[in-house]
Amino acid sequence: MTLPNGLTLETARAEADRAYELDRAHVFHSWSAQAALQPMVVAATQGSHVWDGAGTRYLDFSSQLVNTNIGHQHPKVVAAIQAQAAKLCTVAPQHANDARSEAARLIAERTPGELNRVFFTNGGADAVEHAVRMARLHTGRYKVLARYRSYHGGTETAVNLTGDPRRWPNDHGNAGVVHFFGPFLYRTQFHSGTEEQESQRALEHLEQTIAFEGPGTIAAIILEPVPGTAGIMVPPPGYLAGVRELCDRHGIVLIADEVMAGFGRTGKWFSIQHFDVTPDLLTFAKGVNSGYVPLGGVAIAPHIAATFADRPYPGGLTYSGHPLATAAAVATINAMTEERIVENAAHIGENVLGPGLRELAERHPSVGEVRGRGVFWAVELVRDRETREPLAPYGGTSPAMTETVAAAKAVGLLLFNNFNRIHAVPPCTVTEAETREGLAILDQALKVADEHVDTAG
Repeated sequence: MTLPNGLTLETARAEADRAYELDRAHVFHSWSAQAALQPMVVAATQGSHVWDGAGTRYLDFSSQLVNTNIGHQHPKVVAAIQAQAAKLCTVAPQHANDARSEAARLIAERTPGELNRVFFTNGGADAVEHAVRMARLHTGRYKVLARYRSYHGGTETAVNLTGDPRRWPNDHGNAGVVHFFGPFLYRTQFHSGTEEQESQRALEHLEQTIAFEGPGTIAAIILEPVPGTAGIMVPPPGYLAGVRELCDRHGIVLIADEVMAGFGRTGKWFSIQHFDVTPDLLTFAKGVNSGYVPLGGVAIAPHIAATFADRPYPGGLTYSGHPLATAAAVATINAMTEERIVENAAHIGENVLGPGLRELAERHPSVGEVRGRGVFWAVELVRDRETREPLAPYGGTSPAMTETVAAAKAVGLLLFNNFNRIHAVPPCTVTEAETREGLAILDQALKVADEHVDTAG
């Protein structure tokens, strides 16, 4: 047996054994208690699949960390990285280079409104850091409002903006961040019965938060138009337009965090385009080049950019607009356009993945709700559909969730899971056949979750 990268199974196993040994001896993993880890060694990838060191093939319904939007080892992007390495590997960011310039043009063409300036970063967290810095300098204010049930990154400001438990050990209450509740009808904080009520009441709550905090103290509101890790809660009609109006009324900068939902994931280039709203700043990373080389950035509206026309912007990175990363972005965006990958994501979501997940919900009592757009879906697992008790507690896991995810992996499906949810987030290039294969495996895995449903009533 030979893997897609040409390795024989014998060689792959030997390399995997060595990689695992060195990993456990020397690598410090993120977000983890180190002693309990048993990481899977990935030996090869191709398209929608990965192979472990034993040669086992898995259908990747996680897109790794929801970033391989064009799938693994796309030949056009691999070739572009190779060509750029032969031409110009690196250059200091104060110099122009053709890869960065073209990547900026292509991104600016696809962002909403007139977000036509791009500041490049190394990833999503530092994109958020710089977006907040720009907003604070532009307004002369300091506070930033961010949602509970959100994730904005692991660096100091970004993790304080984050509205999930990863913030707790890092939050000392001095970051100038105020959290608010966003709309989430399934677990409404506002006792709503309809999407219209949820939208209205969530906006009233945000308006009151602004009033109580002092509108003149607030630099920005940052939100994920469609929150990702927190649960893929598509906002109800009118909500984002209402947030935009509140920002306009009070001179607050609206930052759209599109790090996970951007670049085709929801069936449009950016998820905020579903709602006809234009932010002042837009952060991106992940799908901009499918993570082939680390890259992120901030797309900037003209009125924000004008603040720094004659006033130096006090920020930068050694690798801002790195040629290898931006060459990968150029190739990725061109491939997505030529191969209609964004359109494929929309088609799969509307005609295969969405309907398939809804059918699973009808069959499995452990499924409380499915929700999403494109290839960006969450399956909310519960012990009781009536009480909506989650299958794992907020901020934690449970044997039920562990067993369900393990059951899927045992028959070849890699899932992205968080707390009591499974996220179905395959590459935007996933085929109808691959999607149906993933749904069939998930159907089997959910039988394990069903065993933990409370049937006492």
